[in-house]
This record gives sequence, structure tokens and C-alpha cells, in this order.
Amino acid sequence: MKKIILALMMFVIFSASTTLLHAQEEDLLKLVGEDKPKKEIVKNAFKSTRVINGHSMEFLSAGTMDFRILHRFGLLNQGSKNFFGLDQASMRMGLDFGLKQNLMVGIGRSTFKKEVDGYIKYAPLRQSTGTQSFPVTVALVAGATINTLPYADLTINNYFSSRIAYYFQAIVGRKFSEQLSLQVSPTLVHNNIVPLSTQPNDVYALGIGGRLKVSKRMALTCDYFYLANGKETGINYNPLSVGIDIETGGHVFQLHVSNATGMNERAFVTETTNTWGKGEISFGFNLSRVFQIKKPKNNNL
Repeated sequence: MKKIILALMMFVIFSASTTLLHAQEEDLLKLVGEDKPKKEIVKNAFKSTRVINGHSMEFLSAGTMDFRILHRFGLLNQGSKNFFGLDQASMRMGLDFGLKQNLMVGIGRSTFKKEVDGYIKYAPLRQSTGTQSFPVTVALVAGATINTLPYADLTINNYFSSRIAYYFQAIVGRKFSEQLSLQVSPTLVHNNIVPLSTQPNDVYALGIGGRLKVSKRMALTCDYFYLANGKETGINYNPLSVGIDIETGGHVFQLHVSNATGMNERAFVTETTNTWGKGEISFGFNLSRVFQIKKPKNNNL
């Protein structure tokens, strides 16, 4: 009997020890799984989907709409006779929509040449941390503009296609820290019709954009486009814009100075006729207000 009791006690002790070890192994596995960092998209590299003129690497959240007003006054070097440019103004009003976390579209209307424009922006790769992290965001943009001014010469055959221009852009950017973000934007602008035979239909440019955060709600911004071709001395120049972003609750308020008058890619890449060297710059502002128009799905794509 004693031997049977001893054998049962040994069996119970062995079973309890095995169960305890198995439970400890499960707990350790759970802890390892919990400590494994999840993939997270890096956001707020820029506080707006535009650096100043050009697109930024940033996207709207799914289900949101951004109502944007871009305003550019006249030239500062015109002096007091034109109230340092404040007597003149050019503007673009637009609506941008976030369809997914990496897909958005937009439309707009500019007073400069009374152009209507639209675009689609998609990011196949986004900067992320955690598992399967990626160091940069890669975004692709395709857009078109339509000039709605009356035809200049009614004595010839005018075609609707002559009003249209296209642009294609790739954006590669990185948020290096909470303070610094940089991006480059190779860009192609195609005009179906150009004013002079010496001007190319296809203009290639390289855009550079940056943001430097200086306080909780303020950041310095800059964008510049270098034209690889299509630039004629004394006629058009590389567009350069420098500004400051101010966050005010649901608004992002951008104050800036620029030598570009147009505020879509066709206009500021191919038709910047002013130069910083002669003081031909304008003061302007961009106002952005984001509205939630659809409840977002719980995903991190």
C-alpha cells in the first residue's frame, strides 16, 4: 500500500511540475509576442499635403476632406503705389479628399489663367517603424490642368486639347526626426500647346522640399524646383518659396514669400516669370481646414 501511495504522490508531483512548466513557457511566449514591435506608419512629416506650392509626402486620413485656399498677392518691389503688392491678388481654391491612408485625390480652380486642375496621389511605400519597417515614403502623383480663358485667336481652328496640360511626379521623402523632414520630387510637365516654338512641350524639373519644426505649433518650410530644361534667360525662372507653418487647432496657416504666381504644377513649374534677384517676390498665405466626412475604418494601411 505504501508503495502505491508513494507512486501516486510522485505522479501528482510530476504532473503538477509539467503543467507549471508548460504554463510558464506559454507566458514567456506571450511576453515575446507582446514585446515584438508592430508596424506603424510615420506621419506628420509635414503638417499639410502641400509643402508650400508642391505636393508633400503627407496624406489625408481616410474619410477626410481638406478645404484649401491658396492666396498670393502682387510683387513686393512695386512699392507703395501698389501697396507693396497687396492691391493685387491671385488665388487657388481646392478640395482634397482622403480615400485611403495612402490614396487621395483633389480638384481646384485658380484665378491665374482661370485654370481648373485635378490630381490623384498614391503611395506604394510609406515610411514605417516596427516589423517590416521602411526608411522613406515613396508617393506618385498624376494631374491635369485645363485653361478656361477664351481662345486668343478665333480665326484659326482651336481644339479643346490645346487647353490641357499634364504633370507626373514622384516624391521620395523621410521624416528624420520630430524636427526635420526632407523630400525630393522629380517632375514632368507636359503642355499640349506652347506659346513659342522654341519652348519644349515636356519640361523636366527636380523639386526639393523641407520642414524644420521650431516650436510645438510653428515650423519653417521651403520648396524649390530646378528646371532641367525649358528655362529661357529673362523669361522664366526656377520657383522658390519660403514660409512658416502655424497650427491653430483644426487649421494649418502657412505664411510665405515666393517668386511664383501660379499655384498648380503646370503654372509654377513652367511659368514662373519673376526672379528673387530683382526682388520680384510676392507675399502669400495658404489656409487649410480638414473635415471628417466619413468614419474611418480601423486599419493602419
